[in-house]
Amino acid sequence: MTTLFAPTALLPEGWADNVLIEYDKEGWIVGVDSFKNPQISSSEAEYVTGPLIPGMPNIHSHAFQRAMAGLAERASGKKDTFWSWRDTMYRFLAFLEPDDMEALAAQIFIEMLKAGYTTVGEFHYIHHQKDGSPYPERSIMSRHIIRAALETGIAVTHMPALYAYGGFGEKPPAEGQKRFLNSVPQLMRIVEELHGEYRTVQQVTLGLAHHSLRAVSPEMLREGTQAFRKFLPDSPIHIHAAEQTGEVEGCLEWSKKRPVEWLLENGNIDDKWCLVHCTHVNDDEIKGLAKSGAVAGLCPTTEANLGDGIFPLVKYFNEGGAFAIGSDSHITVSVVDELRWLEYIQRLVYRERTIIKDHDIPSVGATLYDRALSGGAKALGRKTGKIEAGHRADFLVLDPNLPFMTGKIRDHILDAAIFAANENPVRDVMAGGRWVVKNRHHKREEAVLEKFRKVMGKLG
Repeated sequence: MTTLFAPTALLPEGWADNVLIEYDKEGWIVGVDSFKNPQISSSEAEYVTGPLIPGMPNIHSHAFQRAMAGLAERASGKKDTFWSWRDTMYRFLAFLEPDDMEALAAQIFIEMLKAGYTTVGEFHYIHHQKDGSPYPERSIMSRHIIRAALETGIAVTHMPALYAYGGFGEKPPAEGQKRFLNSVPQLMRIVEELHGEYRTVQQVTLGLAHHSLRAVSPEMLREGTQAFRKFLPDSPIHIHAAEQTGEVEGCLEWSKKRPVEWLLENGNIDDKWCLVHCTHVNDDEIKGLAKSGAVAGLCPTTEANLGDGIFPLVKYFNEGGAFAIGSDSHITVSVVDELRWLEYIQRLVYRERTIIKDHDIPSVGATLYDRALSGGAKALGRKTGKIEAGHRADFLVLDPNLPFMTGKIRDHILDAAIFAANENPVRDVMAGGRWVVKNRHHKREEAVLEKFRKVMGKLG
């Protein structure tokens, strides 16, 4: 057993002082105690010198897209949207090989850890060789992403994505989509291969992704969900839904239903699902999604960068809907930015302040952080997000010496960290009982960055 002492820590019931946390060699918390007198604490404990909070789950990542950041910001001379950005992405990914994928993933995973993400949901759809034919080892791309997670120390919920079509109504796939395509049996073979290798690895969880209603038929969605549920009944299922107005219009033309409406009526959506984006939903869809128990996976910096639109968070929040955050295309990698954007966008819409707040927790920062923790843990199928026995030892130590943190106590710590930060407030990061970042440095970052630069030189 290892014991950690924090002068102040965010526990499920709120902030507590003089907190002792015991965790085992597998990275599981086995005990948490708070003492009025710090002298009672164990002299053998490791001390942290800043506020201790749970690490944040990042529920939606396409790791390779970090290498694209900044390369799709040039005007084309016509209306630029998600769809024109997607064409750029297709051209970019045509060059990637498994070793390249691992190098790109390791770099973004280190950036995530340093930003305060201790778990990532990797929504993975690049399965095949450049000509579209399968690799001899079908799961090799996935394995290289998981290796990057193991190297860097971040926990990963890896979700191979089912993808077969180029649009609603089983339209043929485009040339740029040929590396994505699998049948249900082919994708399940990837899942089964990965489960065989990583089922005992605490750092790895497996899930399933349906890329979108554009990319799978109703039959494939049902067949894939049933096959996965039979194999891993308690694991998460994710899907992109209603991200752009063009997707909503296409779904209406195909089915006379909106995407989230169709999923709620036909997808057997429950609390094991995460619907990513859900940008364009009406009042009935908001109520149905909240009632289903599914998580809305929100990626505000990516959604803003792509010009997708604004998720109606206030209505969804008032219905009791669960939500979580993701960095998606990694145009920025920041817990602070994602949470700040969630609130600020709603302020601009409603022209009010302090929008997302709980009657029991008037602090906007604390409310956002708490809900993103619980929604994120649920969406990724991992026992994380709480400093509590039976959960993973995933912690962040905030830097109390930063000017904007001076004199902040209790929930003001999170309010300042989210709304007043001019720099990353995270100093140290523990993931699964291991310190992976100390004094803002990851021990593998120089070696990983060198590999990343080589891949970028090749792609450039």
